[in-house]
Amino acid sequence: METAAIILAAGAGTRMKSKKPKVVHEVLGRPLVRWVVEAAKAAGADRIV
Repeated sequence: METAAIILAAGAGTRMKSKKPKVVHEVLGRPLVRWVVEAAKAAGADRIV
């Protein structure tokens, strides 16, 4: 059975005083969304949307 993860990544990041979307802001050298994708893979997700 295939396990899929749906990542809801949206937001302008206006409260962060930035023109970049908040999911592309870096945390410890990696974009925020990458942390979520890697966590989904580590949890066993076969497919990530």
